[in-house]
Amino acid sequence: MAQFSPKPEWLKVRAPGGDTYHHLKETFRKLDLHTVCEEARCPNVGECWREGTATVMLLGDVCTRGCRFCAVTTGDPRGAVDVREPEHVARAIARLSLQYVVMTMVNRDDLLDGGAEHVARTVSRLHALRPDLLIETLVGDFQGHMSAVDMVVDAGPDVFAHNVEVVRRITRVIRDVRSSYDQSLDVLRRAKERQRRLAADAAEAGAPAPRRLTKSSVMVGIGETDDEVLEALRDLRAAGVDIVTIGQYLRPSSKHAPVQRFVEPETFAAFERAALEMGFLYAASAPLVRSSYKAAEVFVRSLMDRGGAALPAGASPAGALPGEDPAGAATIEALLEERLAVARREAARLTAELDPDEPRPPGGPATASASAARLVPATSLVRR
Repeated sequence: MAQFSPKPEWLKVRAPGGDTYHHLKETFRKLDLHTVCEEARCPNVGECWREGTATVMLLGDVCTRGCRFCAVTTGDPRGAVDVREPEHVARAIARLSLQYVVMTMVNRDDLLDGGAEHVARTVSRLHALRPDLLIETLVGDFQGHMSAVDMVVDAGPDVFAHNVEVVRRITRVIRDVRSSYDQSLDVLRRAKERQRRLAADAAEAGAPAPRRLTKSSVMVGIGETDDEVLEALRDLRAAGVDIVTIGQYLRPSSKHAPVQRFVEPETFAAFERAALEMGFLYAASAPLVRSSYKAAEVFVRSLMDRGGAALPAGASPAGALPGEDPAGAATIEALLEERLAVARREAARLTAELDPDEPRPPGGPATASASAARLVPATSLVRR
């Protein structure tokens, strides 16, 4: 494929906009929060933010690994960590009208636990402030240290996510040499086993066990074959992964791995059907799908059967997708709106408690100015 081949029509999207988008963008800046949605120029940022979903990066913006598909800066942070970031991020996110937040991170091989405790502290604090908020942790492989995986799972994220990124054959070519396909599968398998153990312990103690899921993502168009994608899906399902997303790889710059093909939408649809037949609770597969694509909706859909009814624990969906059933689609839309309404109410309540002197418009959400003024900018907390 030519280096500067034009993108097909199905990869072109309208620029994000709207009141909700601009309000969240302004609020993120005031609270000194950096979203992957913006930094990665995600094409779905408008959709996700309108739905009340955002992805925030922890542990800085320098990754210790250098994968050929990723535009994040590679380097050695030399152990630098903003120790107050978990509190800062939790307090800031809790004030926003979000119903679902994704906590992602750069790989931090310079830290003994790979940053697991830092992520776990952020999740625990945010759960304490906003019990209604759904939390996904999209983490690295922690160099295969399962104690670090356990630490994150034990903090109680609703979704534990780790991406295999590409199929087995091209992993060594595309991902950093310290990453491995089997190591990623082991991390996902361990996370699911830990989730099941925690659920069993809760049941034995007579306590309710919230549903915890695992999730992974595969990029296509970067040198794989369709059969290899199906093989990767089977491997992920065998590792107990509940949710999978599949999307088109787009080259960040001429220094990164080239796009080998633009996968047709019909092929993405075939991948989705195959994933559901394998037993995934939900599969999001389309050219513009990214790992955190409309994560709130994906989470809700994964817990519903194809007619829109809630699934019992341990059950798997079967049959047509909810989007193909008007009744199921309407139910999911209503649930998302209900969750978003609760998020707005809880964000306003928490802001009123933490910042009682902050002015708020009648009946409207609190502004971010006073909250921002009382929080130390994250950039000032890192040793240079």
